[in-house]
Amino acid sequence: MHDLIALVIAHGAWLVFGVTVAARLGVPVPAAPLLVIAGALAMGGQSGMQGAALVTFGLAIVANLLGDAAWFLAGRRHGYRVLKLLCRISISPDSCVSQSESFITRWGGASLVAAKFVPGVSIVAPPMAGALGMSGLAFVGWDVLAAAIWAALLMAVGMVFSAQIQQVLDLLSAMGVAALEALAVVIIAYLAWRTWRRRIFLRAVAMSRIDVAELWALLEGGHDPVVIDVRSDAGRAVDARRIPGAIPVELGQIKSRASGLRDLVDTTDREIVLYCNCPNEASAASAARALAELGFTRVRPLAGGLDAWVAAGYRIDTFDAPM
Repeated sequence: MHDLIALVIAHGAWLVFGVTVAARLGVPVPAAPLLVIAGALAMGGQSGMQGAALVTFGLAIVANLLGDAAWFLAGRRHGYRVLKLLCRISISPDSCVSQSESFITRWGGASLVAAKFVPGVSIVAPPMAGALGMSGLAFVGWDVLAAAIWAALLMAVGMVFSAQIQQVLDLLSAMGVAALEALAVVIIAYLAWRTWRRRIFLRAVAMSRIDVAELWALLEGGHDPVVIDVRSDAGRAVDARRIPGAIPVELGQIKSRASGLRDLVDTTDREIVLYCNCPNEASAASAARALAELGFTRVRPLAGGLDAWVAAGYRIDTFDAPM
């Protein structure tokens, strides 16, 4: 802990700048604690930090904007491929895309402010904003506001509690290995809890899948399956590709649209196939489970979703193309 303080004193605002850029790019480094310490040292009048509070604050904003802009441009150019890459390393990969998408579409630019304080969404919010078509000017405005609030709050905490923070740092330094062990126990317990929740979710959506070759055979064989795209409107706006004949029905609308779907299949032997482009077909499987609970017997999610269909080279069309 004393080494951390010594680093801030020695390198000041530029250390905060470099670490914050790295953190916004996804490197697991302690940007927030450095800002708190910088605020505490500035309030305490520490040598090397006097008069540096405003410089540190400004560089923290620039660092946030640089790191977030890189992900924003990646999302604008590569869309959901970037999001899926980030979500693969997320602690909740099955729901990462859908939760982040819902967060951004519900709150718009203001979500960039809230995302700074929401673990798991912070790094995904900028590329999601890019993928969903937020303008560059709007992104810069909201991101600068978000960075300013984030940096100001962290530095203010350091300034207000400068004496107490020094006491805590001294205590942690005195505890040495015991402090690290306590932190490790907390982290392990949190990871175990999230792993347990994910196992419960995966068991809830465990069911038979239909693969892309079998679905293609049904379509070509004249069996006329009812194919449903359960992605959100925002998701389809970013990626308008669809399996030929697919009906757009968002996951949240599945139950309300059930009666209409029943009219399509009750008098025939048609199967319902649902797809998304999320890890483990999470949304499609959740929709299939909801229909099964309503009495539908021939309903399956598509293994691999839209990505697997495209990768297999089967024909696709788009939602803005003629039916």
